[in-house]
Amino acid sequence: MPGYTVTYFPIRGRAEAIRLLLADQGATWTDEEVQMQDWATGDLKKNAVFGQIPRIQDGDFELYQSNTILRYLGRKYGISGSNEREVATIDMINDGVEDLRMKYYKFLFVETDPNQEKYLGELAVQLGYFEKILSKNSNGTKFLVGDKISYADYNLLDTLQCNLDLSSTCLSAFPLLTAYVERLLKRPTLSAYLKSEGRTRRPIIPKK
Repeated sequence: MPGYTVTYFPIRGRAEAIRLLLADQGATWTDEEVQMQDWATGDLKKNAVFGQIPRIQDGDFELYQSNTILRYLGRKYGISGSNEREVATIDMINDGVEDLRMKYYKFLFVETDPNQEKYLGELAVQLGYFEKILSKNSNGTKFLVGDKISYADYNLLDTLQCNLDLSSTCLSAFPLLTAYVERLLKRPTLSAYLKSEGRTRRPIIPKK
């Protein structure tokens, strides 16, 4: 597989699930970091399809929108489902991960008086859905769907890590999710990426 270029701000943000997928699949890529002042005044924002990044470049092909990129890479690496039902189920679960991510972003950036205790209570309800999803696939011992990792797994892993950064105990009532995270973090190429300088120096979100 050829190398890629991932264009995003110098944070993890919406590009991180893409990086997790690429790393775990053994792909090589270059991170093109965009400073906020350059984004606001430069041509990149004007040329972006919807005025947003991340962007991935695969040779002469470029693609925007983080979930679209995940689905594209999922198909390219054969991790978007083994049959039509799995494809649809993975797509559905990824939409659920997006809902979870948006609640996290709303809590951090939109709410004028964020109440962490209230947020964590609502988070527990959402996490319960994913615990149930895991329980229905090999009793929670594998992945979200089937016997193979999918792009939705990388997206969920990243979103769970964001919430664990907010509250290190948020998964304590969810043994399957806890074991799931631990299991994914032990995957060799993924583990190597997580220890890399590129990963560790990037904050999850912009520093205030």
